[in-house]
Formats: sequence, C-alpha cells, structure tokens
Amino acid sequence: MKKGKRYVEASKIVDKTTTYEVAEAVSLVKKSASAKFDETVEAHIRLGVDSRHADQQVRGAVVLPHGTGKKVRVLVFAKGPKADEAQAAGADYVGAEELIPKIQNDGWLDFDVVVATPDMMGVVGRLGKVLGPKGLMPNPKAGTVTMDVTKAIEDIKAGKIEYRLDKANIIHVPIGKASFSEEQLSENFQTLMDAVVKAKPASAKGTYLRSVVIASTMGPGVKLNTAKFM
Repeated sequence: MKKGKRYVEASKIVDKTTTYEVAEAVSLVKKSASAKFDETVEAHIRLGVDSRHADQQVRGAVVLPHGTGKKVRVLVFAKGPKADEAQAAGADYVGAEELIPKIQNDGWLDFDVVVATPDMMGVVGRLGKVLGPKGLMPNPKAGTVTMDVTKAIEDIKAGKIEYRLDKANIIHVPIGKASFSEEQLSENFQTLMDAVVKAKPASAKGTYLRSVVIASTMGPGVKLNTAKFM
C-alpha cells in the first residue's frame, strides 16, 4: 500500500531500528501527528501469551488519569431504581427489554460502552451476536456488569478504557489525543502499562511483553523499550 506524503515525512523522524524511552516516544508521536484533525494516540501491545487458552487471557479495565479525549456514550441496561440511578449518574441511554429489537433489528449502535446490572444479563445475552463481535458485551472483569451503576458510569466518563487481547495476542487501546501534553500522554500510557503488567497470567511463560508501539491515527509507529516495565 502506498503511503501518503505526510506519513513519509513523519516517518523520517522515527528510527525503526531504535526502541525509545517513554518520554522520547511520546514526543515523536506528537511531532508526527500532522493531520488536520486531532489524531488519537494508540498503544499496541504484543504479549507472549496464547489467547486461545482460558488461563492466558489478558483482559481488564483501567481509568486513564487524563481520559481519552473522546466523549463516551454509555448505554445502561437496568430497571426500576437502578434505571433511575443510571439516569441521574449521566448515562446517555437507559432501558431494558424494549431496546432488544431496536439493536437487533434496526441496527441501533449509537453508544460506545454498555453497562448492565447482573439481573439484566439474561436480556443482554440475547444481543451476544450483535454486541460480542463489536467488543460491547458487558463483562464483570471490566466492571460493566455491576449493581453500582453510578461508579461504572462515572469511571467510564472519566476515561476508563477496557483492554483485551485480539486473535494475534495484541492489545490495541487509545491513550489520548495528539493535542494532549507530553506529560498527560506519558501518564496515561504508564497507567495502562502498569495495569497490563499486573494482569500477567500466572501460566504465561517466556517473554511477556513482546513489543510495545505507540502511534497517532495517521502517523508511524514508535517502538518502546519494554525492559523498564517488567
């Protein structure tokens, strides 16, 4: 695939053979983000685990100290007082069974995170084929299946992100925007790395952090020195 002129220019400031320390890597990513919009900065973490084995799954959630820079729309499945609580806490959408046909048949997906009270998981389970592939299924490990809907909503709005392995054993997550300061991006990144390292499965053998790369939406990847994280 032919790379655009802007990408080629940005690539000149990144040495592909070097692994950088966090501060320098963040500085390079910010310099190489030259698009006309505020690019998202993402971390791509390749782990030395096999996600096909249940005991080597790496999944969880962490609140980034400076958020992601994105307005997150939260849908809550709840009834009665818990539905009222969700509304009061700032949920964008709250509902129960009546939302099933809207999502299943009408293809309504105008939300970024789904939270559910445990008693609603039977209802939400019927949406597994729609929400599952999009990574939107509520999960107790990520704190999105809970009776404390207020805390769940507040955490998500404050910058809580979920991380999980894809089929290639890589975690892809946003850590902020190119407009963030270097300190904000560095702190967000460090918070994420601390959580991923802490989540290392006991059964993982060999090198856990295979490679860590950060990049802006349109910019080149910058490799990080992983030694200091372990």
